[in-house]
Amino acid sequence: MPCAVFGASGYSGVELAWLLHNHPFFSLKHAYSSSAREEAEPLAGLYPQIAGQLDIILQPWHPDLLSQLAQEVRVVFLALPHEASAELAPILIKAGLVVFDLSGAFRLRDPQQHLQAYAFEQPNIGVDAIPYGLAEWTVLQGHEPLVAVPGCYPTAAALALKPLMHLVQGTPLINAVSGVSGAGRKAAAHTSFCEVSLAAYGVATHRHQPEICQSIGHPVIFVPHLGNFKRGILATIYAPLEAGTTQQDVELALQRAYREQPLVRLCHKPPAINDVVGTAFCDIHAVVHNGHVILCVAIDNLLKGAAAQAVQLANMYFDMPASTGLTGRGGVI
Repeated sequence: MPCAVFGASGYSGVELAWLLHNHPFFSLKHAYSSSAREEAEPLAGLYPQIAGQLDIILQPWHPDLLSQLAQEVRVVFLALPHEASAELAPILIKAGLVVFDLSGAFRLRDPQQHLQAYAFEQPNIGVDAIPYGLAEWTVLQGHEPLVAVPGCYPTAAALALKPLMHLVQGTPLINAVSGVSGAGRKAAAHTSFCEVSLAAYGVATHRHQPEICQSIGHPVIFVPHLGNFKRGILATIYAPLEAGTTQQDVELALQRAYREQPLVRLCHKPPAINDVVGTAFCDIHAVVHNGHVILCVAIDNLLKGAAAQAVQLANMYFDMPASTGLTGRGGVI
């Protein structure tokens, strides 16, 4: 099935392009840039590591290309800035394309929360409910015009917490550290390798906090951190439990939730980022201690937190096993 990626010049976009290129069912037909690039150029010119393997041309997008695009592809993945996705998605849907959007443009259900988080009004695409695609907890019917792919931090936090919320009594606290690729490819001093030092940011203001709350149906305290490594997220979550909850209760709840989910691995020791970098897995370790559950969670922010989850959702949309094309180890950058 032919697909297109918008924003293929970015980190999540090139990972999408690579996954689709190597997928047994999808194929990459078009790749469009997410910036103001005026000339077409090989994607391998930006990412030499794919040279000789993925020789697609990165094209600047122009609305005049819409008619051709609608004739040549069925599925579109948007790895664009939030406002760019909000503007483009309704146009693509009207042209009859299925859209998987990796931005935050359509994740939040509350318009006021969206406006506060993203500083623009959420567009109305004429659909009653846009699925929020936390893949292991989402059922797609195969006729939805748009699926909102979760953010990276919410993916890690929600996958760990959702199976346990019936045991939680109180407010979970989420400490999470992300590699600098989460900030995108655009050069900036605060994400320069020589400038990055482990530090908290967006304390009590990060736009992923309302998304996490929406996903688990409960308030949280969320503190993200930027680490001086390239990719991956490691989250440590502390949640107070109902009196009498045991280690066995927690492990059973996690096993029930994920025994049929091949991309979630329940670990006997705390996972490391290196365990998941370049993979589509989410690794979870749980310990009950002093009336709390301590959850250690690791994902690759560009794969399970972005591109691989989008492909996982597309697999489900077209009635394929969720892990199709996603069980190897790779990663472009």
